[in-house]
Amino acid sequence: MKSLLIILLIVVIGTAVFAQGTDFPAGTKPASTNILGAEYPRVDSLRRVHFRLRAPEATSISVSLGNVALTKGDDGFWTGITGPQDPGFHYYTLKINGVDVADPMSETFFGASRVMSGMEIPEAGVDFYDIKNVPHGEVRSVYYWSKSFNEPRHAFVYTPPGYDKDTKTRYPVLYLQHGMGEDRRAWPNQGRTNFILDNLIAVGKAKPMIIVMEDGGIARAFGTPIRDKSGKIIPQPQGQGPRRPGGPGQGPNFWDEFTETIITDLIPTIDSQFRTLSNRENRAIAGLSLGGTQTYQISQANLDKFANIGVFSAPFGFPGVENGYKGLLAKPDEFNKQVKVFFISMGSKEGANAGRAVHETLDKAGINNVYYEAPGTAHEFQTWRKSLYGFAQILFQDK
Repeated sequence: MKSLLIILLIVVIGTAVFAQGTDFPAGTKPASTNILGAEYPRVDSLRRVHFRLRAPEATSISVSLGNVALTKGDDGFWTGITGPQDPGFHYYTLKINGVDVADPMSETFFGASRVMSGMEIPEAGVDFYDIKNVPHGEVRSVYYWSKSFNEPRHAFVYTPPGYDKDTKTRYPVLYLQHGMGEDRRAWPNQGRTNFILDNLIAVGKAKPMIIVMEDGGIARAFGTPIRDKSGKIIPQPQGQGPRRPGGPGQGPNFWDEFTETIITDLIPTIDSQFRTLSNRENRAIAGLSLGGTQTYQISQANLDKFANIGVFSAPFGFPGVENGYKGLLAKPDEFNKQVKVFFISMGSKEGANAGRAVHETLDKAGINNVYYEAPGTAHEFQTWRKSLYGFAQILFQDK
């Protein structure tokens, strides 16, 4: 371990000092996700990523992005080039002497249940999530106490441009959930939620709204044991995921408890601390991947709280037409009156169960829904950024 720490120190210092001022590969630019001043990694016009780092004591280095083994030169620098990457945001790590570590020249992001490096691959002609010269809202840090579990909790809350200037206006609210292995930081950081909304609001394509991004309790990996207050591992029933005992929301999966949190604790907190429109017609819930599964679960049990639903790339969790939403899916006229927007999306590289199959089922059942399929994307944030971009434009519109 001591030798690895020495190698990492050399990587940090050596890369920062010696990688600058070199002849860079033609047509490459530093990745936008690099730390300030870092020239590597670099991205070329073919969306390949070029790596160069100095680690003379290392015996092997590879990059999880594209699963590329780097080559060591006589000067102690390791170099390599990935194949073309899909546009958008990607998690990655370095593997140095068999140990996964974050790239010291990259910003870090929480994903896959751990801290990882991030790589942004530009998509030609796509800038709806970039920072532009428009009025900007704020992402606020909100701590509150959960009465359900007697513990402190934390959320990020986006407020639209002008929120503090016009103190009389009230706003609709979107509760936006992250995916498995992520937490409340995912949407504002990887998803660029605030910039997407700033840009849409600036050109009149979305109504100003508040967006709440909370921890859905799915940051832990599958199979991670849950411990009680004494540190003892809580046995789990056969075939069920981990869950905490003695609290509300005890269901067959460890993400069930968030249903209680959002209804009992989070919504009342947001309505009391922000100028919200607190009726169901002005409240929406949406989520990506397992957050989409939570969206199905929470919305069908609480249609009295939500009239707008967005599900992005949820491979499971759709309750089915016969019994879903307490039988309302079998009554399309009644369901369509209660739900203003039912938005389903996925990437074109995902399996049909991520969204297309649900959309077709809803269509066949006579349920009004809006379907979007992001071209050329997979189960990744480029799909979900585009999903939010589309969903936000149809939310809270007067019909």
